[in-house]
Amino acid sequence: MASRFIKNWDREEKGSIFERISGKIHRKPPLRERLSNSIYRLNVIQAKLENLGRRMEHKDKELFAKCSDALANGDEERAKIYANECMEVRKILRVLLRSQHAIEQVTLRLETIREFGDVVGEMAPVANVIHSLKSQLAGIMPEVSYELGIIGDTLNSMVVEAGEATGSTYDFEVCGEEAQKILQAASAVAEQKIKEHLPDLPLPTGTSTHEKVTSNF
Repeated sequence: MASRFIKNWDREEKGSIFERISGKIHRKPPLRERLSNSIYRLNVIQAKLENLGRRMEHKDKELFAKCSDALANGDEERAKIYANECMEVRKILRVLLRSQHAIEQVTLRLETIREFGDVVGEMAPVANVIHSLKSQLAGIMPEVSYELGIIGDTLNSMVVEAGEATGSTYDFEVCGEEAQKILQAASAVAEQKIKEHLPDLPLPTGTSTHEKVTSNF
């Protein structure tokens, strides 16, 4: 039933399922159209994340160079200031990299759903991931966080509509576990990229261990 729903979701005049829910969604675009729109908006967000990520990497290099120069000149207090600033930049960069990878995985999942997938079972974890990223990015890119909230709500609405049309339900616990797997994989990728591309900062004398800025911050 769910498979037939996917195949017919952009052909309302032929789909008996759509006749059953036309009263609920007759003013909304077809589900496939809304899904395609969500994919497009995620691609736009991805570009914004990548752009800010490049700026943060450039900022990190500048701060790293200033920290190294300050140490070379014997100015450990200034070096510590630069090191702490660099640590904050890397925290932001870590969130951006994690979000980029998660959105990449989400977009691929949505593209698969658009062609073949089970809307209820496959889209619910994706919506959970989107809402998680919304919270993580709220303090870094508020406009992106807001956009993710809209996308997440749209996906949740589609899950509900598909469930009502097909009689399908989804397991909240399983969906949560699947979303967590996507986020954990994204974190692992972000960590690896930081290790590969960002060198450990030099540690000024007197800096406590917890202040040390490394790729494993």
